[in-house]
Amino acid sequence: MGRQTTEMLKGVLEGIVLAILAQRPAHGYEITTWLRDQGFSDIAEGTVYALLLRVEQRGLVDVEKVPSEKGPPRKVYTLNAQGAAQLDEFWETWGLLTERLDRLRPAPHGTRTDHKEN
Repeated sequence: MGRQTTEMLKGVLEGIVLAILAQRPAHGYEITTWLRDQGFSDIAEGTVYALLLRVEQRGLVDVEKVPSEKGPPRKVYTLNAQGAAQLDEFWETWGLLTERLDRLRPAPHGTRTDHKEN
């Protein structure tokens, strides 16, 4: 990933993690692995754990410690109602931003687009 992609990702990483947790409970390593599998290879594991701590402190997730075959118990994060509301707000904001950004994107050469004014 390029620097610009990495910087943009930092701004939306919380929403991405909440979206992952909306699908199923997961621990930090699972989330990091999923992100890397999706091509977000520059994400440091520490970044994900710091974000998980913040969303836990803000009350957006429930946390359960489960035994691990390797080492100490793992924290498994589950999106709760407050987190689901935050995720809904994220998607609403995302939709608004993408709509506005699509208006700014130049059309492919040889095509015409009509821009609506709001």
